[in-house]
Amino acid sequence: MIGWLQGEVRHRFRRGNRHLILLACDAVGYEVQLVQRDWHQVQAGDQEERWIHQAISADNIQLFGFQSVQDRDLFRDLISVNGVGPQAGLALLDVCSGEELVSAVIHGELSTLTRAQGVGKRTAERLALELRPLLAAQLNQVDNDQVHNSSALSRLDLITTLESLGYETMEIRAALQKLKALKAVNEGEDDEAWLRACIRLMSGGDG
Repeated sequence: MIGWLQGEVRHRFRRGNRHLILLACDAVGYEVQLVQRDWHQVQAGDQEERWIHQAISADNIQLFGFQSVQDRDLFRDLISVNGVGPQAGLALLDVCSGEELVSAVIHGELSTLTRAQGVGKRTAERLALELRPLLAAQLNQVDNDQVHNSSALSRLDLITTLESLGYETMEIRAALQKLKALKAVNEGEDDEAWLRACIRLMSGGDG
């Protein structure tokens, strides 16, 4: 398996909606697909190195290149989710940085995830539900109890409902954090109680 390449960019081209470079390494040219944002920063003649994800199918071998091993591994996590193919994975890494993307998944920011071409609401929900525990544990950003419990901060459906009512994701998260800090709603309360308390707080009422 090819995991890393270093060489000279001999050609920079598109194939449909895909953005590729021909990377010459020791007299061999490898076609490597890049995140669109990265592709725009590369020119023929540049010396480049890329961390590679190699995808092999019955009739094709594809190479996907990333600037860091963290982005390469995040791409692999993304495409492990049912319904998320390589093009959607690249699109997700194009709309925001790796750190921003991890934060969006952990906190269930569907509006951020659905900015990526080919990622609808249902796919964004799957990404958040399936990858949140893995990414949070990897980065030690969220305590395992917080990831797996049924508190308001991990209620993706509650966040989605409030987004559908016109509230911004950051505003919702801030309200949930404040309600939890104030213990304004018991952890065992159902979503309806959290929903009412959030709306009351964000509308200017008391928490």
